[in-house]
Amino acid sequence: MNSHAPNIRPVIRQLDEATSNRIAAGEVVERPASAVKELVENALDAGATRIDIAIENGGKRLIRVTDDGCGMTADDLPLALSRHATSKIDGSDLLAIRSFGFRGEALPSLGAVGRLTITSRAQGCEGVAIAVAGGAAGPVRPAAANRGCVVELRDLFFATPARLKFMRSDRAETQAVADTIRRLAMAEPWIGFSLSAEGREIFRADAEQGELFDALKLRLTRVMGRDFIDNTVTIDAIRDDLTLTGFAALPTYSRGAAVAQHLYVNGRPVRDKLLTGALRAGYMDVLAAGRHPAAVLYLTCDPHLVDVNVHPAKAEVRFRDPQAARGLIVSALRHGLASAGHRASSTLGDATLAAFRPEPAAAQARRYQMHDRRPSAGAMRGALDMQAPIADPGFAEAPSARFEGVPDDGPQDAPLGAARAQIHENWILAQTADGLVIVDQHAAHERLVYERLKAQAGASGIASQALLIPEIVELSEADCNRILGVADDLACLGLVIEPFGGSAIAVRESPAMLTRLNVPALIRDILDDLADQGASDRLRGRIDAVLSSMACHGSVRAGRRMGADEMNALLREMERVPRSGQCNHGRPTWVKLRLADIERLFGRKE
Repeated sequence: MNSHAPNIRPVIRQLDEATSNRIAAGEVVERPASAVKELVENALDAGATRIDIAIENGGKRLIRVTDDGCGMTADDLPLALSRHATSKIDGSDLLAIRSFGFRGEALPSLGAVGRLTITSRAQGCEGVAIAVAGGAAGPVRPAAANRGCVVELRDLFFATPARLKFMRSDRAETQAVADTIRRLAMAEPWIGFSLSAEGREIFRADAEQGELFDALKLRLTRVMGRDFIDNTVTIDAIRDDLTLTGFAALPTYSRGAAVAQHLYVNGRPVRDKLLTGALRAGYMDVLAAGRHPAAVLYLTCDPHLVDVNVHPAKAEVRFRDPQAARGLIVSALRHGLASAGHRASSTLGDATLAAFRPEPAAAQARRYQMHDRRPSAGAMRGALDMQAPIADPGFAEAPSARFEGVPDDGPQDAPLGAARAQIHENWILAQTADGLVIVDQHAAHERLVYERLKAQAGASGIASQALLIPEIVELSEADCNRILGVADDLACLGLVIEPFGGSAIAVRESPAMLTRLNVPALIRDILDDLADQGASDRLRGRIDAVLSSMACHGSVRAGRRMGADEMNALLREMERVPRSGQCNHGRPTWVKLRLADIERLFGRKE
């Protein structure tokens, strides 16, 4: 514990400007990536269309940011290095913030802990430059410059050497800078970015063209990869004064960590518990345990509805109506994933192909006699009929794969094709117009039954069971008020609570399907969620888990033989029911192999 010497009265003193700037720098600039973020955001606020970043030694030796923005004049440069001097706001309304920066702390903080040089030229003015080292600024001098601004920061934290001890390796700091640039680039598709380290370009994204979603798709393809865009659903929802756009990945395209979650509020990248909690809630019953969704979401609203002045790093926000923002994200994600229907990740087919072990290719690839010409369907059918084995019941063995006669005019043009066979009494093989679909019959039917049970529960409500003796739960006064505030929502899920005097509540009824329910533990888990995220899906998750278990026991079991009509009926229902691309546990229900890939396995294509 900090304490002053006894019998000595502490003296209040005014800190000098250099010390104040170094303290402020500790809040704003944590590492080189923080400095890059502040400088790039300044360039964005200046209206730049092209931003080039160069770093050395992970940004510890050099950070150079060049932009083609509006630039600064000779009179602007000294003011830019003064604390709380900014062109972003006029101080009349701190809630109407439409720019990235507004504090006026970044440049003086950087100048206090490093050697900072700013070279700039505004339209119609001469180029000028100013330098500051360790908080001591030099005079403004003429300089050759293009329109825009060049900011050089050398020897970061040389004035606070203790901070250097907390820096990570050059490679780690370079990666952090690259991640920062990528996050900013995803929010500004019409602006070009480039990042070089030690003279080598490691990231480049030229300005995109087109409307919003087209430009975003191109930019996210560059940053996140083609696989991400190919396996996402488009999110576009409006509620009151909130607008949510972006892309959410299919549940079968999940990740092992929350590294592919990017959330933006009015174009500002944020890491907010409320928003990440809403993202998890949107994927609540479609992800496997330990998996995390991938999504890029942009929330736009009137600046008066959100407070960005919560933390110096501006990475956290506070909404005037947090439940409205959360509800919009949850409902938009669930609707978007439901609209995806039976879709599953396209990467599953690639993983399936990788599992095959074809014969190693010879030094010279074989050329088949009929490599260039394929016989007609009638000729192939006749040849196969002649090769068919003669049935001999006396020597027949139990087959591991069973073929059901299916008319040739089956719905091959349907998304999941026409059922052709069942192998090992669990896997349905369906022929599509351009390939083969393999369906896990138990997992698929389990999802269908689960969705049916959820629809029935939503239509008729969750049945509740009155407790013979009400459960009394003692809480703090704050927790009691918090849980009673959501009593109506809990009652819709079958959990009826009432105040019991003081800071205690009485649980009168509980969901009938939840047997052996530990009511006090459930109440406290819900309170933890409310305190952390402002909302709780804990009870909903418990009920969904029971419905999922019921669906598992009531679905088609593995090992059951199905007729051709049953298999085709299952495929058609999968095409109609939302979220049928994954089972209740988040695993895929089907994979597709393209005909071209199958031919490549057998050497028919190179």
